Amino acid sequence: MPTIALSGNRTDITNPIQKIRSFLLGELVSSGWEISNSYGDQIITLDNIELKIQEADAFIFMPNAQIEDIFYAVSIFVGYQTLDPDLKGKPAVILNTDGSWDLLFELLDQLEIFGTIRQSYRKFLLHSKEPKEALANLSYAARIGIPDSGRKKIISKPTLSFETPLPTVTKSKVCVFCSASMDVEDYIEDGYALGKLLADHNFGCVSGAGTTGVMGSVVQGSVEAGGWTAGSNVPHIIEIEGLPKGLSSFWLRPDIYTRMEVMIERSDAFIIFPGGAGTVQELLALLIFKQSGNPLMAGKPIVLFNRIDKKLQVPFWGKLVTLLNNLANKELFTVVTELEEIIPTLDQLF
Repeated sequence: MPTIALSGNRTDITNPIQKIRSFLLGELVSSGWEISNSYGDQIITLDNIELKIQEADAFIFMPNAQIEDIFYAVSIFVGYQTLDPDLKGKPAVILNTDGSWDLLFELLDQLEIFGTIRQSYRKFLLHSKEPKEALANLSYAARIGIPDSGRKKIISKPTLSFETPLPTVTKSKVCVFCSASMDVEDYIEDGYALGKLLADHNFGCVSGAGTTGVMGSVVQGSVEAGGWTAGSNVPHIIEIEGLPKGLSSFWLRPDIYTRMEVMIERSDAFIIFPGGAGTVQELLALLIFKQSGNPLMAGKPIVLFNRIDKKLQVPFWGKLVTLLNNLANKELFTVVTELEEIIPTLDQLF
């Protein structure tokens, strides 16, 4: 019997949503589905999300979206983008009867315009406004399958982990979350400049160990300036992106969640640079840890670089900041708008 996972938990279920949930449970069970989280008593965290994805054959995201639900949904989309084998053939439907998912959709729409999302997320996360539409979308997706993300493998065997000790002059290790797909010149230049700035100011640079886009330029900037440069990645992403040259340390992990965890564990601060769905996912994971008091994030600042996009003349992360206003304490992160502000801000926050 296939299993479908429903999002949401008891603390965020109001009466109208409880009626919707009850209706869906009846329809799904009668259609032969086994239900995961039927009572809304499970909360998704970075520690358990991989297991929840492996156990499920499909997903329905419920109204009254909370930060954990949005992290869950974005993670599913990122898995589709990166050819995660645990998501092969598993459809995802978002039931948005109350408009609580609208701000996420607005953010993802804007990231598509910026070019940091190359796939149409609406083809992967099927938007439904009514319960019957959600069931119809689920049936449709189960029948036709998941769309092709358009990405192909370029290598077959990822490298093993390796480690180089930190230089004694290193002040702290700073993790940069950013886009591996953005190829606009001024963003690439900013990425390279950030990597160089970190090295020049004796900050170690941690990243997702990507070779392309802004991420590749951050790594290159740090490496070419002689900085200690580390990163983590997973086999199925390495197979489609490869690994950058010059890394001081590399931590191979089996999935994107243990990848995020080792990057969080081995970093002292975080910079959220222009990015796509993966960068949103990573920031949400940091904020969930912060809000829950997880010791992995104790005393570790988050700096959000909200530069103006030169073409559109709007803040790159404007839609993200609006989304977070409804989800997270504003004191959990610091927003800067100029590249030159990042290093002084880190120095102040440590």
